Amino acid sequence: MLPRPPFPGEARRAAGAGRSRSRPRGAGGGTVLLPSMLMFGVILASSGLLLMIEKGILAEVKPPPLQPAGGERSRRGGGGGGGGQEAPGELEAEVLRDIRNRTIRAVCGQPAMPRNVWELPAGQRRTVLRHLLVSDKYRFLYCYVPKVACSNWKRILKVLDGALESVDVKLKMDHKSDLVFLGDMRPDEISYRLKNYYKFIFVRNPMERLLSAYRNKFGEIKEYQQKYGVEIVRRYRKNGGNSAGDDVTFSEFLRYLLDEEAERMNEHWMPIYNLCQPCAVRYDFIGSYERLNADANHVLERVRSPSFVRFPERQPWYKPVTAETLHYYLCNTQRRLIKELLPKYILDFSLFAYPLPNITSEFCRQ
Repeated sequence: MLPRPPFPGEARRAAGAGRSRSRPRGAGGGTVLLPSMLMFGVILASSGLLLMIEKGILAEVKPPPLQPAGGERSRRGGGGGGGGQEAPGELEAEVLRDIRNRTIRAVCGQPAMPRNVWELPAGQRRTVLRHLLVSDKYRFLYCYVPKVACSNWKRILKVLDGALESVDVKLKMDHKSDLVFLGDMRPDEISYRLKNYYKFIFVRNPMERLLSAYRNKFGEIKEYQQKYGVEIVRRYRKNGGNSAGDDVTFSEFLRYLLDEEAERMNEHWMPIYNLCQPCAVRYDFIGSYERLNADANHVLERVRSPSFVRFPERQPWYKPVTAETLHYYLCNTQRRLIKELLPKYILDFSLFAYPLPNITSEFCRQ
């Protein structure tokens, strides 16, 4: 059963209970290279970010229309549309890539930021290396981000490696077998591939990704309901001890995220920055979920994969997060809760050029 959205009364109740929320575990730890709180959040906050969030200013600054990367006609079809588009979108796509590249260079050029994976603390290094998938045959590294079409990319890797005949094979995805993880290699093998292979990542609007994880894991996956849902309800709802974990509200989920240390989060809601470390790993291409098929085809062209390999069609049972769905959930959640959570994901918004969520009263009345 899909958990129903929280209503305003629930949001107010959740906010009241949240005033007694304990400090996140590990707040005094020694992860000196986690920049979102330590450095970048401070810089942005001091320059007026919180005021801009309050007034919804940043939410109105939208990226240019998203079009395929590269400007070349794709030889691939399928994938549910979007592949093979051409001009006039080349300039807008180039502008978006330039914004991302400039922002990443500026932030990652700061003295405190890691220059390579070996400068990361051991825990952060383990996380990124176990999210980098390897294709030695086609000489690329892909950092997979849950809830950003990573299952389809894993299918493609298995097809390229000969473990699957086609991306359309109707099998439950095994997220471990027949995949090569960079973290399983020796240090010299890791360094060689990081230096010489084509590296790419796909990103998504952070709030949309969180909502997708919430709806999927707590609405459909019993394992997550039992492992996380029961504890979330017990922790944040008065007399919630009898819950089966399948009725977690979105507000309760966000309060849980506020109390979790980013580096210890489940990968489905861990910030993309922590998963893939774009300062320590210099990615050659950053694709967008918003133009998934076009950007995926660009990558497949770039790595010279066989022409019959195309990005998989969207599964008929998949229920995407629409703009209307995101609007509904955000506008029925207390603003203070969202604003308190934003600094934890601020690098995902900033580095990848996503506007902050518009939660103004005017917008929510629409």
